[in-house]
Parts: sequence; C-alpha cells; structure tokens
Amino acid sequence: MEKYIDIIKNSYSGYWNYLKHELISINHWDNYFYGLIIISIVVWLLEIAFPWRKNQSIFRKDFWLDTFYMFFNFFLLNLIILIALSNTAAEFFNDILSLVGLNISNLQLFDVDNMPKALGLFIFFIISDFVQWNTHRLLHRVPWLWNFHKVHHSVKEMGFAAHLRYHWMEPIVYKSLLYIPIAIIGGFDAQDVAIVYFFAIIVGHLNHANLGWDYGFLKYVFNNPKMHIWHHAKELPKHVRYGVNYGLTLSLWDYIFKTNHIPHDGRDIELGFKGDEQFPKDFIEQELYPIKLKNEV
Repeated sequence: MEKYIDIIKNSYSGYWNYLKHELISINHWDNYFYGLIIISIVVWLLEIAFPWRKNQSIFRKDFWLDTFYMFFNFFLLNLIILIALSNTAAEFFNDILSLVGLNISNLQLFDVDNMPKALGLFIFFIISDFVQWNTHRLLHRVPWLWNFHKVHHSVKEMGFAAHLRYHWMEPIVYKSLLYIPIAIIGGFDAQDVAIVYFFAIIVGHLNHANLGWDYGFLKYVFNNPKMHIWHHAKELPKHVRYGVNYGLTLSLWDYIFKTNHIPHDGRDIELGFKGDEQFPKDFIEQELYPIKLKNEV
C-alpha cells in the first residue's frame, strides 16, 4: 500500500512540475498548453469566417462554460486525479501480472521501437482510435455511463470548445480501456505521441465547430462537422436510439459497422437529449448530476 501512496504523491508532484514547465516554456513545439490555445483560436477564427449557422452568435450559448471545461479537463483534471490514477493502475496491473510470473513486455505483440516511426505511429493511432470508438459506444449503451456522458450531450449550440465538455469520469473510462491494448503494442516517446494527440485535438475541435464541412470523399475516413452534428441530435429514429456516428477522429468505423447516420443536412437540427430541459446548467451541478441521480434512485 505504501508503494501506491508514493506513486500517487510522485505523480502529483511530477505533473505539477510538468504543468509549470508548460506554462513558462514556449520554445518546444509539443507544448500542450499553448498548442491547445493556438488550435482553439485558429478553429474559432474559422467559425467566425465561415459560419455554418450564420445566426449563431460568435459567443454562442455556453461559450464560456465550455471554454472552462476545455482547460479544466485538458490540464487541471490531470493534476487532480488522472495522472495519479493512471500511474497507480499501471503499477497494479504489473503487480497482478507478476503474481503469475509475467510482466507487461510478455504481452507485447510487437514493439513499435523496432519499426519505422511512421508505421509505428500509424498503428498506435488506428488501435487507439478504434478502442475509443468502442468506448464511446459503451457510454451510450450502458445506462450508468450514459448519465456521465450526458454532460457532453447537454450542448445546445455547437462550437469548437464543446469538444472538451465532458464529465471527469469519461477519461477514466477511456484511459482504463485503452491501457492494455496500447501496452501490448510497445512504447512510444512523448514527442511521437504528441503528433497523434494534436491531430486528434484538431479534428475534434473541427467536428464540434460551427462549420459546414465534410471533406468530400475523405468524409468516409475522417469524422467531420456535418457528420458529428447528427451524433448530438436530440431526436433520432428508434432503430438508432442508442446513438450514431460514434467516431472520434475517424468516421471509418461507423461506415464499416453501419452506425453512420446522415439523413440530410443537419445544420439546424435540435441538439441535446430527451429530458435535457431539467439538466443542470452550471459546472458544479453538472459534475454532481450522476452522483445525485444515483442517490435519488
């Protein structure tokens, strides 16, 4: 137990030092803090220059709430819980393996370090995106997970910052299910992962932006605003009542597994979910919603 407590303490101090370094250091390209700011400003400017919904305000409904969510979830949430949890879970998993005489390297199907860098990154990207696509489906199909995911679907006017509006439980679910498959394919250095991460952030911001783009024939490969708007539709046919268009970065999985749904131009469809009129409107109440709901049942 003492070992795990030390891991938690070291995780906090290590991430705090990392976050301070990110804030004061602007001389490296993989700075997540300023990278997020630059991506957000560029996509916001695209919204202003090429608005799909022309009557939507530049400072749309919940703009500032979503901006707070964006920075809280991207940085502060890691400081509060995710880094410590991830490191502790990884060590616990390794300890379980050691009981049967194994370690994580015994589970590796291959090591990307022995591959060309581009191929290794491509494999990492494809596997992680597919796992996250499946995790996203679970968030819609498992009732108690859906109660957490409602925070993201409570957006009523779509804009780039809605991308990172989600309950703190979601990344715990995503990271937990992603840990084993990523561990099995070997290690990556931080700068290589940053390339994939920034690409995912760019596509995710664009998916939620007030832009009427679908990228032409590439829409069958990459998720896009015209496709993702239907994921947030309040009203859907009964045969897709659990949701549609689950893709995060790639739309490919939705077309392969027949969860794609774009019946017509969705520019002006109503967003949300059934009963969202009673859903909390502020950050604290939205974070407490699933817990309060459980206590009321």
